[in-house]
Amino acid sequence: MTTPYSTTTPPVPARFLLLGDSHAGCVGRAARQAGLPFVGGPVGSGRDFLGPFLDDPEGHEDREAREARESEGDLVFRDTGTRRLVREFLDTLGAPGLAGIGVPLVCTFGLSAHTVATRQNWDIHRDRHGTVPEGFLRSRLFGDLVRASVRGALAFYDRTAALGLRVLAPLPPQRVPGMSDPDVFFAAQDVICAELAAREVELVDLRTRVSDAAGHQRPVFCQADDTIHGNLAFGRLVVAELLDRGL
Repeated sequence: MTTPYSTTTPPVPARFLLLGDSHAGCVGRAARQAGLPFVGGPVGSGRDFLGPFLDDPEGHEDREAREARESEGDLVFRDTGTRRLVREFLDTLGAPGLAGIGVPLVCTFGLSAHTVATRQNWDIHRDRHGTVPEGFLRSRLFGDLVRASVRGALAFYDRTAALGLRVLAPLPPQRVPGMSDPDVFFAAQDVICAELAAREVELVDLRTRVSDAAGHQRPVFCQADDTIHGNLAFGRLVVAELLDRGL
């Protein structure tokens, strides 16, 4: 997990709130280098934001979660570490909760398609050639399985839509590590993108600008020392797109 950070201190007004997994790291670094004021950063790993990660108002919650709910409404993170980081970001913005942030939310929750595409999870669906058939990847069953895998993120975006927030979601680097199936990765990403768009999330989609003919991220936009992250050059493209959209 990338170390969270905030580059804004009063009275400089933040242009956006950044929340996400480690893929938010290069966006934050690029914004900081460009002198673009924002608040936030990574608050967990990609898989932390696929399954349910918000407290259920009807379910059990500890005292800290209850107090957070009283100040933030119904959108409270289950993990105490994440909850505290988000609270710090909101305090920096002078906002009682996400509904009152007053700036767009840039978020990468739920976009870790490489985790959804973990090879062993799809072995039961492979044909005799060892591939996941294209027909299955276009099927309703596949879509249902992907939606179930990212149900926590979809619930989060349901809530942000209900709060009337403007949310922008940068697609992650098009990098498929060895643990993941490329065909499943790209098909799952399409399902996730459609679901976010249906929830009025603005997708920041740079695939045509950063990918090769096979759809994979070009090395010039890849972090050299790992298999999944984008580098500062990729982050700069995301920030430029955010600026073009008025942030």
